[in-house]
Amino acid sequence: MAYATQVSAQTDRGLTRPMTRTPYPGREGCTCHSRVDPPLETYLMLDSLLVPTAIVALAEIGDKTQLLALILAARFRKPWPIIAGIIAATLANHAAAGAVGAWFGSFFSDAVLHWILAASFCATALWTLVPDKLDDDEASTTRKFGPFLTTLIAFFLAEIGDKTQIATVMLAAQYPELWLVVIGTTLGMLIANVPVVLAGNFAAEKLPLTLIRRLAATAFFVLAIVAVYKAMQSSGWI
Repeated sequence: MAYATQVSAQTDRGLTRPMTRTPYPGREGCTCHSRVDPPLETYLMLDSLLVPTAIVALAEIGDKTQLLALILAARFRKPWPIIAGIIAATLANHAAAGAVGAWFGSFFSDAVLHWILAASFCATALWTLVPDKLDDDEASTTRKFGPFLTTLIAFFLAEIGDKTQIATVMLAAQYPELWLVVIGTTLGMLIANVPVVLAGNFAAEKLPLTLIRRLAATAFFVLAIVAVYKAMQSSGWI
């Protein structure tokens, strides 16, 4: 009691600050917040990076942007400016798509968002099974500028409304780390397109496109099943 009176008197004179208790001994001065365990946080970050990388790499094979990369490689025969253009265009396009996905996801509850994602992943899986074609307007862009600028413009335009861009929107809505999703989808584009740029027709013709399309569709269906499971959990059904 005497000690408390002494502390109060010191506080009134401005000699010390009032004593505060912390709920965790040995963590004085720390503000207590709930946080994810480090191993789980690492797992979630890896998941945000590796899943988009694998999904987009599979979905991109046989896609019209891969056909565009083949045309650019045959026309200019300068692989490194073309690869640099692919990186720049993909980062810009997928960053915008990812921002839209994150913004879209903020409007819905977890349950509603996962039901929407499940339906979207199913639709994208079916879309992946359809062979893609390069439009004449997109192919004609290759005649206008040098290799870097042509690739930058052509890839950015070709990705608008493409299934890999739609996949980026959905993945950004599902995973918390937007920047990792964008890096992952960009890596997926590079995994699919760089060999085509470097090796040309030889690389493209040797790929089992039908099998790869089926694998990509299967991956999207798996994501749809996971989204359904999460939706049922969020709805309290399981």
